[in-house]
Amino acid sequence: MEVADGFPGAVPVRDSKVPQGSALCFDATAWAAFIGELKVRDRRH
Repeated sequence: MEVADGFPGAVPVRDSKVPQGSALCFDATAWAAFIGELKVRDRRH
């Protein structure tokens, strides 16, 4: 998975094994909440 930077307010994500494929674009706030939850879950295990 690759996450691009330089897109204010958005977080484009694509499959690094298929770089010519399409990307998903997430709202930066939603992405931050998602990553925050992953970090919380990681600390629990």
